[in-house]
Amino acid sequence: MHYFAIRKLHFLLRAKALVAFPGGFGTFDELFETLTLVQTRKIKPIPIILVGEKFWRRAIDIDFLVEEGVIDPEDRDLFWFAETAEDIWEGILRWHAAAGEPLYPVGGAGT
Repeated sequence: MHYFAIRKLHFLLRAKALVAFPGGFGTFDELFETLTLVQTRKIKPIPIILVGEKFWRRAIDIDFLVEEGVIDPEDRDLFWFAETAEDIWEGILRWHAAAGEPLYPVGGAGT
């Protein structure tokens, strides 16, 4: 696709989750763009997982943003932290099951 933003949006519309590992400006761009699109309901919610809680808590002070009133307290629920691949995968499966959109049919590969 010619326009970068359209390409990114199409990827997100098909994504089943966003898993963000510690990174730099590109990672922050993808993370905050996804959080914004979910927060503003421009895309359907997807699980957003930040891998490495120690890194992310130092890199982004979400509580400060809430205290300053620039995001709502419930915006903290748009993502969660994970440390292992198993935690990430189990969290994604639980999120989709709770949303009524299991990744696998009952009795399928993910159960």
